[in-house]
Amino acid sequence: MDASSRQDRAATHRRRKTRASAAELGRSRGGLSSKIHAAVDAAGMPLVFVLTPGQAADCPHFITVLNKIRIPGPIGRPRTRPDAVAADKAYSSKANRAHLRRRKITAVIPEKTDQQANRKNKGSAGGRPVTFDPKRYQQRNTVERCFQKIKTWRGLATRYDKTPESYQAGLHLRGSIMWLKLLTPTT
Repeated sequence: MDASSRQDRAATHRRRKTRASAAELGRSRGGLSSKIHAAVDAAGMPLVFVLTPGQAADCPHFITVLNKIRIPGPIGRPRTRPDAVAADKAYSSKANRAHLRRRKITAVIPEKTDQQANRKNKGSAGGRPVTFDPKRYQQRNTVERCFQKIKTWRGLATRYDKTPESYQAGLHLRGSIMWLKLLTPTT
């Protein structure tokens, strides 16, 4: 194999990698994939969608999703601070909890077992256990139900769209239809 063919292969590899990252696609064992991070209200209606590559961790995108929430009221500026946030263990981190505490939002996020063990190993220097309300956490399934409603559209369930813009447009369209069905009378 000569140097020019090796350079061509390297250039092709870089182009494919750039194209995949631009399309919010990430490599996993099953191939290329993407992940949807969503904020959902108590009724299971979508508020915010953030699209990331499939192999990206959930935790770093928590604050991004939270900062995109805007709920307009009858007068004044839109509401950006929910009363409580229920999330799964993937979003459990010191930074996320500190952000929620700063904004005076109740965190309903269970602590990971390794975080519990690390805290206990540190003894009194490890701090207090995190507060957790299991009754409120039971309502976290509203997010899962919202995703089930979204994925009734085959194009969204299988990600046929090549560009992240068109995929996100489909997500927003599906979310809008869900809201319209809720707000319009069925008589």
